[in-house]
Amino acid sequence: MKAIVLEEFGGPEVLATRDVPEPLPGAEDVRIRVVATALNRADLLEREGHYPPPGEKPAHQIPGLEVSGVVDQVGERVTAFQPGDRVMALLSEGGYAEYAVSPERMAMPIPECIAVEEAAAIPEAFLTAFDALYQQGGAGPGSRVLVHAGASGVGSAAIQLAHRRGMSVMATVGSQLKVEAVRAFGADVAVNYHHEQFLERVGQWTQGQGVDVLLDFIGQSYLGDNLKALALDGTMVLIGTLSGVESAIDLRWVLGKRLRIQGTTLRSRPIEKKMALVQRFLKEAWPLFNDGAIAPVIDRAYALADIAEAHRYMASNQNIGKIIIRMET
Repeated sequence: MKAIVLEEFGGPEVLATRDVPEPLPGAEDVRIRVVATALNRADLLEREGHYPPPGEKPAHQIPGLEVSGVVDQVGERVTAFQPGDRVMALLSEGGYAEYAVSPERMAMPIPECIAVEEAAAIPEAFLTAFDALYQQGGAGPGSRVLVHAGASGVGSAAIQLAHRRGMSVMATVGSQLKVEAVRAFGADVAVNYHHEQFLERVGQWTQGQGVDVLLDFIGQSYLGDNLKALALDGTMVLIGTLSGVESAIDLRWVLGKRLRIQGTTLRSRPIEKKMALVQRFLKEAWPLFNDGAIAPVIDRAYALADIAEAHRYMASNQNIGKIIIRMET
């Protein structure tokens, strides 16, 4: 099968198409003929050699944390799916390929209203957002939520999930076009960080009370203001570190407001916990797709042959929502 294999690390030019053996499903796995995959910031880090796949070094290092497609083989103990089913799946690796294998309990049926290609934009973004909001952040109806990078794949999913669950949402973005986008997703307040400081707007918006849950992808440069923006007993969920990984912290804010700082990743999480997350998501959030309450947000799609250009576009930080890669055969 065709796959993008990392044989060296570096810029987008190292993304090489190779012929590699097709993966075989285990007894509790489904094999998916991939229609599309989607890019994640983690893919850029892995390409640069900073985010290796968990576990033993694979024979072929194939990036890609999510896919959508059609089941073409099932293991002998699989009961939930059969060949021909439309599915999407969260992966630890291997999405940039014509075939991918997923444990049965990590695969999800594609909602009827969603095209197979579009479904590639769901697994990583919506599972990360769902986990960050509810399991890590403890958000619920009535919570005040601040989402940084609100126009990103995870950001757009988080805003939709929070809005549809009766939360008030503020989002930070980097352009007027993105301001308009996040308002359409359901944000009550949108802050263009090039023109104003989010901390001041948080104070105005919450009448000095602060936000209950804060989802941060930025890290270093935002940490101090993030702590000040949180309400008493508030939680900051750290999802990314785009501005850097080291920062001084004034512990008085943490002590005085009884704050919680929670880091989260999905890729390295034990498989049992990822399965539990997927099953909870299917029960609580998946029906919202068919109700039209939430939807994947797709900026643009590229052919597999243009994967390097897709990586360059993601690095430019222009996208609103997800970037899709079509797996053409």
